[in-house]
Amino acid sequence: MEEKSKKARYAVLAAAVIIAAAIFCTRLVSWQIFSSDYYDDIALTNSSLTVTTDAVRGEIFDVNGLPLAANKTGYRIVINKIYMDDERLNETIVQLTSLLSLTNDKWIDELPIKVDDGGSYVFDEKKQSEIDRLKSKENLNMNPYSSADQCMSALVRKYECEDLPASQQRDVISVRYNMEKTEYSRINPYIFADKISERAMNVISENMQTEKGVEVQSTAIREYQNGTVAPHIVGITGLISAEEYTELQGKGYAYNDEIGKSGIEYAFEKYLRGSPGSRTYETDPEGNTVIAETTASKPGNSVYLTIDAKYQKIAQDALKEAVKEANEYAKSVGGKQHGEDCKGAAVVMLNVKDFSVICAAGFPSYDLSKFYDDYEKLASDKGQPLFDRAFMGALAPGSTFKPMLAAAALQEKAITPKTRINCQGVYTKGGLKLWCMGFHNSIDMYAAIRDSCNVYFAETARLLGIENMDIYAKRCGLGVKTGVEVAESRGTLAGPEYSREMGSEWYDSFVSPAGIGQSDNQFTPLQLATYAATIANGGIRLRTHVVDKVTSYTGDEIVYETEPEQLDDMGVSSANLNEVKKAMNMAAENYSALDDLPIKIAGKTGTAENAGSDHANFICYAPYDDPEIAIGVMVEHGTKSYVAINVAKKLMYEYFGIKTETKKSS
Repeated sequence: MEEKSKKARYAVLAAAVIIAAAIFCTRLVSWQIFSSDYYDDIALTNSSLTVTTDAVRGEIFDVNGLPLAANKTGYRIVINKIYMDDERLNETIVQLTSLLSLTNDKWIDELPIKVDDGGSYVFDEKKQSEIDRLKSKENLNMNPYSSADQCMSALVRKYECEDLPASQQRDVISVRYNMEKTEYSRINPYIFADKISERAMNVISENMQTEKGVEVQSTAIREYQNGTVAPHIVGITGLISAEEYTELQGKGYAYNDEIGKSGIEYAFEKYLRGSPGSRTYETDPEGNTVIAETTASKPGNSVYLTIDAKYQKIAQDALKEAVKEANEYAKSVGGKQHGEDCKGAAVVMLNVKDFSVICAAGFPSYDLSKFYDDYEKLASDKGQPLFDRAFMGALAPGSTFKPMLAAAALQEKAITPKTRINCQGVYTKGGLKLWCMGFHNSIDMYAAIRDSCNVYFAETARLLGIENMDIYAKRCGLGVKTGVEVAESRGTLAGPEYSREMGSEWYDSFVSPAGIGQSDNQFTPLQLATYAATIANGGIRLRTHVVDKVTSYTGDEIVYETEPEQLDDMGVSSANLNEVKKAMNMAAENYSALDDLPIKIAGKTGTAENAGSDHANFICYAPYDDPEIAIGVMVEHGTKSYVAINVAKKLMYEYFGIKTETKKSS
């Protein structure tokens, strides 16, 4: 009997424990799920909450202080969850979108579903990654083949838009979708619209006064006042991507931050961004949320480039004219491959003293201030205006390669300045047939550079060998990066190393076409200018750079300043290099396009064979006796060397203050 009593007591006790546990679990579920917002509010009334505020981005200037990427005061609409009544969120969104439609301002719309001309929902095929994200398990968890209509039906249910007219459903869903995507929360307010007009600011402020969760904030807006000046170098900013946020959130970045996407905006992000501030909210005894403490943000640093807007404009106009000249030549002679396919060109001018970039222009180009508005048009333009031809556009250099080959061959004693090679218009050693532009008969190195004899340099390349040739080329900055701060192409240096990379075989006979700037050789205008500057600088190659200095936002403190840095040495004696320089001066004296240039320079043209019309290239430095500038020009399919020479000549006229009517003295 006593044993049965014990068992009964244990059963009652166990039941009590189970019931208590069940009640506790039920309450826990209620607290954590069904009443989470309520208890969040209670928590908020008993603690403080700190929200990060934006920092003003540093600005970008040319070498003379002309603003290239500056800040102006703008306005944006922010939804602040601390004050927002979540039950009225959809209604608030409808009000905001309706008001902005009156002022023709845009709100942030990232939903990859749009309405077609027939009023049906369709996917925006340009946002495939966003479509995939929408259907993913983490979001709608829908079949990959689900239609836009099916996705919209699921979104209507998810965001409780059933009672809204169809015309308003998409707007609300788009905002709610992006809120979720950008992790909208009490510590992360949502930017509903940025860069709104002053009229929109006034309309929203007037009509949304009673909506505490909506704020119109003044903010610094990126402005490209001189957007056509070196747009590829300055670069652009944009909203941080999901991938960038994942990588940078530990460094204080928020999902709504703008970040550098290209050019200096990207490369100098850590200097330009600045330090965010903070705002701490607390609840007073009456239950009102108030700002208890504010920490000011620190503006970013400003970047001064070595680029001079004046020369940049001259270069841009000269390139446009060069393309026009090539096209006009084609019309004058008729037929194909005479310049009718010339669409683009680029030029770089360096300061020989420190290898700073004075100008780096490409044609066609674009206006940074219209980048996002014109993006689709720019991206589809066959002229590729978004492509940075000056730093990324690698083309065959043609005969501009020959001065380097001559210097290397002299240093390695493969030739002397007086070595004579017989040119009968074609080179045939090694089973090749390389044509020359003339019949030069017995010719020495000076005349070979002056007259650009292919036979002479095909044989010189064979005597020197590909290994030696590539060593000296790299020392000049050809086939290697120049060290400039923004994206650049390494180019291509013909030889066994590159052939292995491509999975092909290199034969010794290939050295001769490589020696005349053909084969796999492809270099950028930046590399050609660096190469010319290296010769002008006695064979010493410095780091090519486009940043002069970084200062505090106000400009009264220098944070960083670029100092000349030696990267390489050609390893060519002064005596040998001087012989090459002398030959380059003889070449420049021989170009009729330079007849009216009243200063002495060293230069070399190059017409490079390719699938279309020949590329027209030119390198030079000036003045010859005391070099100050070096220039590299490439005109794609320009055919005639004078179109490239004219680009450099216009820059030299401006740089040295030469009046166009001045004629060269005899």
